[in-house]
Amino acid sequence: MKPLCAWRQRNEVFLKAIQGVARKERVRLYLVGGVIRDALCRTDKADPDFDFCLRKHAIPFTREVAAVLGAGFVVLDKEHGCARAVKKLGERLYTFDFSDFRGPDIFADLLHRDFTVNSMAIPLDDAFFGRQVHELLIDPFGGAQDLRRGIIRTVNRQAFDEDPVRVMRAFSLTALFGFRIDRATLALILEKKGKLRLASAERVRDELFKILSSHRACAAMAELDRFGILDLVFPEIKALRSLGRRSRRRLDVWGHTLNTVGYTERFVSPACRSKDLKAYLDVKVSSGHSRRALLKLGALLHDVGKPATFKVEKGKVKFHGHERVGAAMVGEISRRLRLSTGELRLLRRITFLHLRPGYLVTNPVLTARARFRFFRDAGEDAPAVLLLALADERATKGYLVLEKIRARYERLIPALMREYFAAQKKTPALRLVDGHDIMRALDLEPSPMVGRILRHLEELQAIGAVTTERQALAQARVYKKKYLKK
Repeated sequence: MKPLCAWRQRNEVFLKAIQGVARKERVRLYLVGGVIRDALCRTDKADPDFDFCLRKHAIPFTREVAAVLGAGFVVLDKEHGCARAVKKLGERLYTFDFSDFRGPDIFADLLHRDFTVNSMAIPLDDAFFGRQVHELLIDPFGGAQDLRRGIIRTVNRQAFDEDPVRVMRAFSLTALFGFRIDRATLALILEKKGKLRLASAERVRDELFKILSSHRACAAMAELDRFGILDLVFPEIKALRSLGRRSRRRLDVWGHTLNTVGYTERFVSPACRSKDLKAYLDVKVSSGHSRRALLKLGALLHDVGKPATFKVEKGKVKFHGHERVGAAMVGEISRRLRLSTGELRLLRRITFLHLRPGYLVTNPVLTARARFRFFRDAGEDAPAVLLLALADERATKGYLVLEKIRARYERLIPALMREYFAAQKKTPALRLVDGHDIMRALDLEPSPMVGRILRHLEELQAIGAVTTERQALAQARVYKKKYLKK
């Protein structure tokens, strides 16, 4: 094994500062868990996180570290002595967690951690002398060997009783690192998986998004489904899976859903060739979750409204309005997972609009008005809607109507994507008139009517139907007359 030189150099400023606090307080501080695993794997996270443990008084120690670093401070678990310091530096968010030993010493603490690859430690003082990793490593359970073999193995049989969220973490590690779960650990997961219902929604969400942020999300979702764990996170999926039994036709809505996730994962790969699209997907909506990860979640949930709208009419299966029902359900799921308002809005919007590109394709002529209305309704989520629609189309087989328009579908989606990014680089056209102009010319008081007229004029201007203030006011008068007749 090589020294920790590269890893130490990347993080030396913060680690030296923390080491200084430890020396001042005469604290023996250990780097533990994922930070050691990542260093051995030479993984450089976009947002680094560090776990430390000490014998006692982790909360006041963290408060002092936060003051020295100029970082935010939060108590994570007062009862068990765990706190966090968070520091923003440029585009990177650094997280430093400190916890009391879960036992009398470091060995007892490691015994109560989740998996062997996370149950290694290094004394912080020793990490700065350029020594070989094997000379520094405290590894009583063979974590380094399991890391080389790519195996997820529990440290003790009480692992999932002590913390049920570890059921999800086993699969997030397989997704992030390509590891496999050993047989005994998998058997224990299957025995204890029901305890996941006791875990906090926030912690389950965090493990879920680790999976979604990886490039193995679809495979991990399929495994979670295979072992009956995904239903514990998303009970709504059971109804999707059962749809095939409710029709004479063989429906595989759930299979289609997983395929949609798979195609979405390909389309949003960090290796995508379009610089505009890559930058768009890299944007973090909030809570550190990127559009890329949220779009995969959207693919998983895009048809969740189908069971409630299932009908057979004249021998044909129908799901009329499933996008509207699904959007409402996705809102409830987002709240259950404690997602932010921005994340909820994105997921609801792409669920509600995922059929719209298909409607555009089936129009004999795609008018400027139809394109404008799509981009107006989708807003900044238009590329996400288009990617989901394309993945949905690729994952749909056996429908004659779709087969007839598939080639056009494949041409239109990329064209609309290019149109969106081209429009973002242009200076938005100024309105020909504003609300005051409308109220003055039409003798109106402030009201929703003014907003409706402005939106109507914005559409007419976008498609070139009005080009002057005079034309805009004339169209405003026409709109007012039509509205008053209703």
